[in-house]
Amino acid sequence: MYLPPHFAETRPEPLHHLMRTHPLGMLVTPGPDGPEADHLPFELDAHPDRPLRLLAHVARANPLWQRCPDGTPVLVVFRGAESYISPGSYPSKAETHRQVPTWNYEVVHARGVLTVHDDERFVRGLLARLTRRHEAAEPVPWKMGEAPPDYLAAMLRAVVGIEIAVTALEGKRKLGQNREPRDRLGAADWLERRGQTELAAAMRNPDSPTE
Repeated sequence: MYLPPHFAETRPEPLHHLMRTHPLGMLVTPGPDGPEADHLPFELDAHPDRPLRLLAHVARANPLWQRCPDGTPVLVVFRGAESYISPGSYPSKAETHRQVPTWNYEVVHARGVLTVHDDERFVRGLLARLTRRHEAAEPVPWKMGEAPPDYLAAMLRAVVGIEIAVTALEGKRKLGQNREPRDRLGAADWLERRGQTELAAAMRNPDSPTE
């Protein structure tokens, strides 16, 4: 992607944070008629003693896992907070009128190689991790053991696991770093009033890690 230096994000902490808080990634793979895109919830496995991995599952009926042999190079795109920015949100606009609309956003591109796991043990472990993470905020978290064993076994057979060994991370945080501080903060206040609190907070502290 086009990446001006002032928008580039290379620190692992903000990149991992975005991938965890916006886990629905777009997996881009080669297809017979050009690139294919699948939207999957990913589990980030970031351990200091192991290479970075992304784990997910697809429906057995999805041809992706048969179309892409082990070792296929892939791209996963994670999108964070994003919004249109009006020129009227910049204080300097009233003085010079030299402003135009833009769009601010945060994204991470993860490149890596794919491995397919048609393996119930792998899939069960992955789904348990995903469930624990996303049920954690519920008053009474749902557990896989609550499902009848025969039903759960059928559901597990209906999906296939995938693992992506991440070879490169590229982050872009377009948060008004190229503007006067008063304009960046004015746009953040404008977003806050419209309920875009996540992006507003990032714009107020674009150089601070978010994890």
